[in-house]
Amino acid sequence: MFAVIRTGGKQYRVTPNAVLKVEKLEAEPGATVTFTDVLAVGGEGHLTLGAPVVPGATVTATVIAQDRLDKVIIFKKRRRQNSRRRNGHRQHVTVLRVAGIGGVGIESDAAESAPAASEGTV
Repeated sequence: MFAVIRTGGKQYRVTPNAVLKVEKLEAEPGATVTFTDVLAVGGEGHLTLGAPVVPGATVTATVIAQDRLDKVIIFKKRRRQNSRRRNGHRQHVTVLRVAGIGGVGIESDAAESAPAASEGTV
């Protein structure tokens, strides 16, 4: 089972027990975070797409740490002008472990499509 969530202006494909780094969230290590912007839920050959989000679907995750990424160097040079600028920064991130994908389930979609198929064959 997997889900596609949106946070920090980016989209992430997550699975249960996956560890990912997202833009900084205001949460302490050990806290639980719930994402309601679930764009898609899939698994076992089924896929539920949202328009734009899947209603009722949630992804819960536990905050492992508040961390910083490696330094990114910004180097600007204007050729033949003897002009160079060097700058850099370290982006703040939150490290998460996905606890589970809940709300609307793949099983409910399969259960809805199964009776429809049996009614059509009768």
